[in-house]
Amino acid sequence: MDHFLSIKDCSADQLEELLELGIDLKKLYKSGARDLCLEGKILAMLFEKPSLRTRMSFQTAMIDLGGQAVYVKTEEDAGGIGKREPVKDFARVLTGYVDCIMARTYAHSTVTGLAEWGDVPVINALTDFSHPCQAMADVLTALEVFDKLEGIKFAYIGDGNNVARSLANACAKLGMELVIAAPPEHMLDEESVQQANSIKADSVSQCSDPFKAVEGANVIYTDTWVSMGQESEKQQRIKRFSGYQVNGSLLGKAPKDCRVMHCLPAYRGYEITDEVMESQQSVIFQQAENRLHFQRALIKYLLAR
Repeated sequence: MDHFLSIKDCSADQLEELLELGIDLKKLYKSGARDLCLEGKILAMLFEKPSLRTRMSFQTAMIDLGGQAVYVKTEEDAGGIGKREPVKDFARVLTGYVDCIMARTYAHSTVTGLAEWGDVPVINALTDFSHPCQAMADVLTALEVFDKLEGIKFAYIGDGNNVARSLANACAKLGMELVIAAPPEHMLDEESVQQANSIKADSVSQCSDPFKAVEGANVIYTDTWVSMGQESEKQQRIKRFSGYQVNGSLLGKAPKDCRVMHCLPAYRGYEITDEVMESQQSVIFQQAENRLHFQRALIKYLLAR
């Protein structure tokens, strides 16, 4: 693995190895020990979109491993990626300075361009197309909770967005099932569904009934109805998703040992209620912490070889 751009580009064996490494490193760091294998290494963190979890988890992970991280607001500090200078120039200049690039961008082509033209590992920390680090932190959480992945069912209630797309590939690669429940206008695109099902047949399906989707689910997952860049659609989206809130009624239709996930930030009272977020079935903050543990493993996997 030279880069981490999309889950569909990784083999199941690579994903399982990353999960095992994440669990091992989490145990190590929780014990108070440290693995300073990246002393002298530098991670560039490029942000077109702000994020609490992405910045803190990647920067902490790099420090934990003995390296350093440089935070770059691309518009303010670099004139934008591909704006003041082409991506191919930006990538080759930056890779002369650092050992790894993490990029959180709007266009997926930005991260693929950085990987194509640079000569250091590139990590997709979110694009409008996919969010592989989030999906793998979600899978790591499921593995901790259920002690297995094979046969686990995710019910994703909400917008068929970048998170849903990455989860679809993760489920297909790792023997899980994903059912997406969304209004017809907001389902995951059929090409992405077919692509995931080409990995493992019938691993991903969609419906418009959230109560049907959660039947037999091990995990109920939701995300904001209005992502960055969609603010002009806010009122329209709230109206369309009004029947898709993860609340006590919906949770009551799932098995009692079902767990609830949200990739955060959560807008309580919209896609999820305060009651569910604070319930015993919520693993949302364990899931958020696991961004750190998965990404620490990912950075080590890419750089300490």
